[in-house]
Amino acid sequence: MPEATTLSAEDRLDIQDLFARYAWAIDLADEELALTCFAEDCWFDHLWQGRVQGHEAILKNLHELWYERQSWWFGRHHVFNTFLMTAENGGARVKSFFQIFQHNVDYRTNFVFGIGTRDDFCAKEDGVWVFKSLKVNAWTAMDQVPWKGKIVMPQRPSAPVKPVAQTAAE
Repeated sequence: MPEATTLSAEDRLDIQDLFARYAWAIDLADEELALTCFAEDCWFDHLWQGRVQGHEAILKNLHELWYERQSWWFGRHHVFNTFLMTAENGGARVKSFFQIFQHNVDYRTNFVFGIGTRDDFCAKEDGVWVFKSLKVNAWTAMDQVPWKGKIVMPQRPSAPVKPVAQTAAE
């Protein structure tokens, strides 16, 4: 029997629910919920920490974010959208955009912490969609934007622009 080329509406909604569970888990430091989002052999590729595989390594990465960089993490809100989902190898390739909103508890302000794209592979295990691989592509430099067109930017400054200085509160 040939592999289905499309995902059912129910599978698409269940995959979106996986992304929601993941956001709730990582943004609120819910270790138990976080682990339900990953297959045991899942690999996780995160800009700041690199690629790791398995629940123990993923949890170690999350603990570093939650507890070693808590001032960066507390008050985070991940939003995933503009999903492209295709059936692939018995699971689903899911590409999406993400935005990370941040609440700064010291200044009581909100700001966009980061944006980027994701390229994930999900599969059903025991009837529940989980991540088999998760790749974060945070846009921190021009070459990380997956632009497919010709780059011309006629109004772009010709001299390098110095980065904006970060404050201690950020």
